[in-house]
Amino acid sequence: MPSRRNLANAIRFLSIDAIENSKSGHPGAPMGMADIAEVLWRNYLNHNPNNPKWINRDRFILSNGHCVMLIYSLLHLTGYDLTISDLKNFRKLHSKTPGHPEFRCTPNIETSTGPLGQGLANAVGIAIAEKTLAAQFNRLNYNIINHYTYVFLGDGCLMEGISHEVCSLAGTLKLKKLIVFYDNNGISIDGNIKGWFNDDTKKRFESYGWYVISDIDGHDFRSIEKAIDKAKSSIEDKPSLLICNTIIAFGSPNKSGKNIAHGSPLGKEEVLLTRKNLNWNYQPFEIPSYIYKKWNAKEIGNIKEFKWNYMFKNYCNKFPILAKELKRRINNFLPEDWNNKINKFIYKLNNTNTNFSTRESSQYILQKYSKLLPELLGGSADLSSSNLTILKNSKPINKFKNGNYIYYGVREFGMMAIANGISLYHGFIPYTATFLVFSDYCRNAIRMAALMKIRNIMIYTHDSIGLGEDGPTHQPIEQLSSLRLIPNISIWRPCDKIETAIAWKISIENINKPTILVLSRQNLPTQKRNKKEISYISYGAYILKDCLDKNPQIILIATGSEVPLAVEVYKKLSLLKYKTRVISMPSTDTFDKQTKEYRNYLLPKHIKCRIAIEAGSKDFWYKYVGLDGIVIGMNTFGYSAPANKLFQKFGFTVENIILKIKKFLKLYN
Repeated sequence: MPSRRNLANAIRFLSIDAIENSKSGHPGAPMGMADIAEVLWRNYLNHNPNNPKWINRDRFILSNGHCVMLIYSLLHLTGYDLTISDLKNFRKLHSKTPGHPEFRCTPNIETSTGPLGQGLANAVGIAIAEKTLAAQFNRLNYNIINHYTYVFLGDGCLMEGISHEVCSLAGTLKLKKLIVFYDNNGISIDGNIKGWFNDDTKKRFESYGWYVISDIDGHDFRSIEKAIDKAKSSIEDKPSLLICNTIIAFGSPNKSGKNIAHGSPLGKEEVLLTRKNLNWNYQPFEIPSYIYKKWNAKEIGNIKEFKWNYMFKNYCNKFPILAKELKRRINNFLPEDWNNKINKFIYKLNNTNTNFSTRESSQYILQKYSKLLPELLGGSADLSSSNLTILKNSKPINKFKNGNYIYYGVREFGMMAIANGISLYHGFIPYTATFLVFSDYCRNAIRMAALMKIRNIMIYTHDSIGLGEDGPTHQPIEQLSSLRLIPNISIWRPCDKIETAIAWKISIENINKPTILVLSRQNLPTQKRNKKEISYISYGAYILKDCLDKNPQIILIATGSEVPLAVEVYKKLSLLKYKTRVISMPSTDTFDKQTKEYRNYLLPKHIKCRIAIEAGSKDFWYKYVGLDGIVIGMNTFGYSAPANKLFQKFGFTVENIILKIKKFLKLYN
């Protein structure tokens, strides 16, 4: 019969051996947290290795992602599809065991972690999703959605500012089924943290509204079990923080308690000494069968899921409509009549002729779409009335358990990472909002959404110098171009309500990538289009205006609020007998994915006089106009002034653009 310590040592030595084999990795945290992991995964975690996607499984998030060999060892030991060969391929190209946890790469990895604090934020999103979905679908005696979200984290996660943002909100929202284990080992890469992290963590989290259990011996299973039982049985409606005092690289005679064990292999000699010190008399990657037997969770996992399936079958019989809707949402399916209803709405919208800002158009469209999509779960970083994300049916989650709107407060980074967690959970389509200039605060979470290939819709309003008097601190210049550099993200900057409606439709249908909607503060006219032109909007770029013979000598490319300007230039050039084409390009990344024939049709190579018009950084646009082309854009910050004055100041006028075109034609003809 293996001792509890030996069961934990199986984690330690699989981690040590894999790191040693790859000559790279972080052994300290897996060795230090192994005892906590043994208690949680063997005695408390509800999961099924035979079905990693069981919807009522407990979620386990490793926020300190450098500790990744801990979870790989746990997955292997409990019976997931992760073999010893996979562990031997740790950190190798195309392996199932990359250097930090990667969603979609390894079974039962719930989210990609590594940028510290974001796993914790994702977990807050998951806990919000669990609480909200349960309120929407559970019925008396049928707790279909009923599980915990557990998080492991270290000192680094708590130093990151995002931890303050999300933990403050988690306490406010009373996320009782969120339980966080803090690996309080006092060591980070630079050494003992007392010199730079001396917070009273207990008081800090109590002030957020958390239930805190401190002074837990992280190497004593009885102390750990007692703390978990206390957290789960607490009558307080609060998330829990369990402060576990541990020793980094526990068991290593010469490196335990030292920062040298954080991010480097122990070394062959120290590994041998550690084996001797912990009485582990097995070869590298060798786990005796009696230890495997104690760890294997397949049988108990099947039993737990079987019991749930029995309850869900009865639920389906008693609440067939609810059950069908839950299945649809969990599987990320759209309603059966989605396309027909939305297309009819868009064509009907084309017959109206009112002028709105695209943020107003977005709110109107979102209101219509929300009637078909109860899974929309919105929020804004304290700018709801400016981003226009509040709908008639919006219910704040802090007041209604089954709400559909989150007042995130001024927490842009936290908001975005929480929304990533909501998306990862399934059952909801999250959308978030702030000003475009503040996307900088969200940047790393945006990147993680793109990396994980998840649906997350971001609304960024006040998209240019057109916001006016608030001045250069709030006027985005470089943000749009820099966001376009992120792989696997779709960005739409619509020019009117029709483009906005199609951008929203595509955003909702983008299941495997995040989408950014860049929206104006100022009112914009509705462009006239026929049905064929409307159908081409989804291509990312299309011909809005053209010369009669379809053989232009001048091409104007514009996005968003600059499209009306391009149309005015087109009208003036046409009067002057210049053959001109206007291309509206609301989504450059979508256009770039079209066929070569389509791209060359819009932008024939022989036409050299190309002009791009966008109130943002110039450099991005030379890929479309050529090095000798004309870009009407920005290469400085803005000023505080009315929008019309700023557009004149920076050359966004018909007269200036025509003057530049005439000079170009004179020079190159």
